[in-house]
Amino acid sequence: MITDWLPTSAKEVQMRGWEQLDVIMFSGDAYVDHPSFGAAVIGRVLEAEGYRVAIVPQPNWRDDLRDFRKLGRPRLFFGVSPGAMDSMVNHYTAARRRRSDDAYTPDGRAGQRPDMPSIVYSRILRELWPDVPIVLGGIEASLRRLSYYDYWEDRLRPSLLTECDADLICYGMGEKTMTEIARRLETLADSPMEREARIEALADIPQTVVRRARIEASANDIVLHSYEECLRDRRCQADNFRHIEEESNKWHAERIWQASEGGVVLVNVPYPPLTTEEVDRSFDLPYTRMPHPRYNGKRIPAYEMIRHSICMHRGCFGGCSFCTISAHQGKFIASRSKESILREAEQVTKMPDFKGYISDLGGPSANMYRMRGKDLKLCEKCKKPSCLAPGVCPNLNADHRPLLEIYKAVDALPGVKKSFIGSGVRYDLILNDGKEGEFHDVNMKYAEELICHHVSGRLKVAPEHTNPEVLKVMRKPPFELFHRFKALFDEINRKHGLRQQIIPYFISSHPGSTEVAMAELAAETKSLDFQLEQVQDFTPTPMTVSTEIYYSGVHPYTLQPCYCAHNPVEKQRQRAYFFWYQKENVPALRASLLKLGRKDLADRLFRSAGQAYRRQQDDYGQWKGRDIGHNPNPNKNRDIGHEKRDRGPRSKKR
Repeated sequence: MITDWLPTSAKEVQMRGWEQLDVIMFSGDAYVDHPSFGAAVIGRVLEAEGYRVAIVPQPNWRDDLRDFRKLGRPRLFFGVSPGAMDSMVNHYTAARRRRSDDAYTPDGRAGQRPDMPSIVYSRILRELWPDVPIVLGGIEASLRRLSYYDYWEDRLRPSLLTECDADLICYGMGEKTMTEIARRLETLADSPMEREARIEALADIPQTVVRRARIEASANDIVLHSYEECLRDRRCQADNFRHIEEESNKWHAERIWQASEGGVVLVNVPYPPLTTEEVDRSFDLPYTRMPHPRYNGKRIPAYEMIRHSICMHRGCFGGCSFCTISAHQGKFIASRSKESILREAEQVTKMPDFKGYISDLGGPSANMYRMRGKDLKLCEKCKKPSCLAPGVCPNLNADHRPLLEIYKAVDALPGVKKSFIGSGVRYDLILNDGKEGEFHDVNMKYAEELICHHVSGRLKVAPEHTNPEVLKVMRKPPFELFHRFKALFDEINRKHGLRQQIIPYFISSHPGSTEVAMAELAAETKSLDFQLEQVQDFTPTPMTVSTEIYYSGVHPYTLQPCYCAHNPVEKQRQRAYFFWYQKENVPALRASLLKLGRKDLADRLFRSAGQAYRRQQDDYGQWKGRDIGHNPNPNKNRDIGHEKRDRGPRSKKR
């Protein structure tokens, strides 16, 4: 029945017998009632608290704005959720070219949301309903809660709250925050107070960003360089970011203030990490796990990727310099209970299109489930953004036994033929023996279970680069660990008579990476007989260390210069080393290396280049399971794959 979903139209509201809604949410995504889609999660959480909630998916912002009027005035507030993915990453490639599709839209159609829906939707709502509070959430707002570098406009911008008409930002995972906002506004629902006074009553809610007239910092609060100071001196922006990242990843954080364009924004402290019971409560809500019936007959690509997948935890303690997960979800792992995961798995098995295969038992990183500090008192004092860089924290309990239990339990369910691990695996955790080898045996058992029973022919891992200095900037482990893991992978495959591949991910033009470093990467991967598929050019996104380096030219933690390629020609040349074997790339790359005085690298890459090219093309044909002789252009489809590899709508979180 259509009433199994949250209402999206006036007719559906009437079918429920409601005269007025408490909360109306506007989403940049299609409405998929699934725990992987933020608007659905917040809508279900508020519904469970007794509020009447509706979602308006992908409203038309170009016409007479009827989509913004059709459900009337909510009793409590409007919610704006720009989408499960940052709109600018969704819309533009690393080369700033407009994408031709949108994975979160029916049939992948582009153009169904504006750039920066946070600004556009809130402006329209403020014009139409000036007295109703507007609460802004989602990844787009989380990453822009303080001054940030906008790669697509190539300029520093102030906090999103100063540029839009929303009253406050809910950053991070918003279940507790949005529930508290609704509860407080409920107490004021019958009050004659003006909107500004209502918002003032919300100003101390954790995990929110609010406007203030002036800085009124207490002793432990952090006062950042103002937006104007950052405009004058890019090092001030870099200096700010160290505090922003540290406070985002602390158990007990401090408030952050920043003056901006005549006003002040205050970032309140985040809530403590969610407990297992709290995470279960969110995932156990009555999701249909299906797109709304309004999309019948249409395909939503992002949903197709996750329809038979199960997320087992939130958060990531990897702290990779280019990744935004910890800025939004935090570094502390919030894991679901085994019982909650099995309940969802049983629900998946009852889906009419389920064929027996669960596509992913994972999370932001597949093998961090239930991992946390052995002594949580040490974790509560820690402000390091990564538990894995520059090495694995000795206080980390990297035991994979809870994961093994989940895998066995899910595979034992009636109707499940096999469960796969589609999320990226941290091989440095698998190879971490712990103190006196305490984890060695179980981690080797995990590796064997993973490789033998949960890989669909290809296992994704993310070394990202081979150069030690670049990896240090990335906060990734040394490449020799990849060698060790590949040897383990190959050994297990030989032992069990399997023919599977390990698929590494790499990034070009990342801060610290030079042309020579990329040539070394090409030579190193050539020696391993890899023909790279999962590659991308570095895209600066708000609220990452890598982006701050790209913008400021210095590392936020040392304020020392760090090289980064900005010139499009240089960026393209770095990218070309991924495809050194393509005939059209050979002359230019060889000439460039000779000019750089690196004949040794030119020889490693291009000696007998024709033979190497043909050999790798033959390998590629075998990988794809077809006779390459029948394909006049074997690289045609692969080039499309190269262009589309992002941590965006076309690939899962790793």
